[in-house]
Amino acid sequence: MTGDKPAAMGQAEEASERLLVEAAQSDPARFADLYEINFERVYAYVARRVHDRDLAEDLTSEVFQKALANLPRFQWRGAPFAAWLFKIAANVIADRFRKIARENPVAGVKAVSSEIDLEEVEQMARLFRLVSQLPQDQRMVIGLRFAEAKSIREIAHAIGRSEGAVKQLQFRGLKYLRTRLGGTNG
Repeated sequence: MTGDKPAAMGQAEEASERLLVEAAQSDPARFADLYEINFERVYAYVARRVHDRDLAEDLTSEVFQKALANLPRFQWRGAPFAAWLFKIAANVIADRFRKIARENPVAGVKAVSSEIDLEEVEQMARLFRLVSQLPQDQRMVIGLRFAEAKSIREIAHAIGRSEGAVKQLQFRGLKYLRTRLGGTNG
């Protein structure tokens, strides 16, 4: 993609997302659309930082609860809606680790940065858009493998394919993503 913002949203996609946000602000029942679009990327963001599936699920749920509660105060600034969700997620993660550290200071809980790297957010948004362009089988395998941290065996069982077929789908999907991302973002 060319231009000043290599991973920025296209104008039509940005307008569509803005309309979804405005609709959800007017009618909270419409928040479900934003939830569906952003759940996987928020979960992946949280899971990457906490390395515990149950905790990641709890924190992701908390992120969306806070987002819904604070949606009327959200102001569109041109960044993807996911950037706001990532900021909420970073704060939720930091709050949880501070609470754990207060309750058990000996546990040696590592600090989690609440700083948001907008370039990382844009890169992640671009990656999610590229994943959504994959053929359905590849998209499903990539999602199960990396967003849900499933093993090759678990994926093969879930989709009724051989482990070799799952590996091939993963290989092809990752090859496409590497090519589109410039080959340097493994």
